[in-house]
Amino acid sequence: MADDLISFEGVGFAYGATPVLTDLDVRVPADGITAVAGPSGSGKSTLLRLANRLLLPDRGTVRHRGIDVATIPPPTLRRRLGMVFQRPSPFPGSVRDNLAVAAPDLTDDQARRLMARVGLAADLLDREASDLSGGQLQRMCLARALATEPESLLLDEPSTALDPAARHGIEQLARSLAEAGTPLVWVTHDLEQLRRVADHVVLLMNGRARMSGSVADLDAAARSDPKIAAFLAETPPEAREDADER
Repeated sequence: MADDLISFEGVGFAYGATPVLTDLDVRVPADGITAVAGPSGSGKSTLLRLANRLLLPDRGTVRHRGIDVATIPPPTLRRRLGMVFQRPSPFPGSVRDNLAVAAPDLTDDQARRLMARVGLAADLLDREASDLSGGQLQRMCLARALATEPESLLLDEPSTALDPAARHGIEQLARSLAEAGTPLVWVTHDLEQLRRVADHVVLLMNGRARMSGSVADLDAAARSDPKIAAFLAETPPEAREDADER
């Protein structure tokens, strides 16, 4: 539907002979923060990569605002759906150089506004990106993604590698972006984080959407679905990393 930010219709995807998503049908709302959760290997990161055509589905259709993403040129789609990965990915050079990778014609005033938007001081613009802390690097990557003026952001566990203070800073930044009208899709392993940031939830299990709805809907589903209850009963994996997450 055109009212959805992203929709997956009968989507299947496999890495070689290993199926990851199987007949996935789910809609991502076009507002707030949608948290995508599920056990390791359930297809969370794959879902994001299919959304902006870093991967192509083996079958089914992925739509952005009702339009089949296969009909949208990848550069156009990726300007609309900015993406931030689990680990900060700076390019060589200064912070300003990194922002210019996304927006070559960025003015000094625009660069300063971007820095303010992600909570970074403007005097960091000329600092080498490699000299930033982990939290600062991830904020810079968010600023770089925002430099293309995307309609929404796809966040693939953006706080996993950060210390607790930096993690909460990224969460607060995400909430402020959502409240200002930028919808976000946030993959997380951390159930406590999900409860802090999410307006909507998509829970993936065995390559399918086990449930989608609000956090309250997730808790209600756990009362009637033993598999969801078992997942929610797991220790929140805040410190756990899964570099091979799919």
